[in-house]
Amino acid sequence: MTEPKWLNDEERRAWLRLVSLNVLLPSALEAQLKRDAGVTLFDYHVLAMLSDADDHTRLMSDLALFTNASLSRLSHVVTRLVKQGWVRREAHPGDGRATNVVLTEAGQRHLDEHAPAHVAEVRRLVFDAVDPDQVGVFADQVGRILDAIDPDGRHQREA
Repeated sequence: MTEPKWLNDEERRAWLRLVSLNVLLPSALEAQLKRDAGVTLFDYHVLAMLSDADDHTRLMSDLALFTNASLSRLSHVVTRLVKQGWVRREAHPGDGRATNVVLTEAGQRHLDEHAPAHVAEVRRLVFDAVDPDQVGVFADQVGRILDAIDPDGRHQREA
């Protein structure tokens, strides 16, 4: 058995910071969303992905893939969002066994109302801490990590 290639001091420092970021950033963003919009970060992500989609519609299976959620978890979230009037379920016109999730006008209004505060929080927590001249480099480095985790890009969205 070969000795593992241990992290050097700089790699270990970067790794521990990345782990801390992975733990702290979602909870910080979620606190703002719960306080201001009454939704979780995951709820907001689902609504935003529907807002970005053609006709504000996505297949439930695609939505599960892009949110890295099980169909069961996503189904529970969609049920809650349906009760809020923010989304609706529809049979897929080409495949009656498949389900579309559609963002309603009320859901779009909710996003429109709360997106500015969310974006301000993202800017405060992330982009205000990054040198503006380095945002492209930052995006490229994060992209390389994502590509190592998800080489075929099935879970990734590009703007």
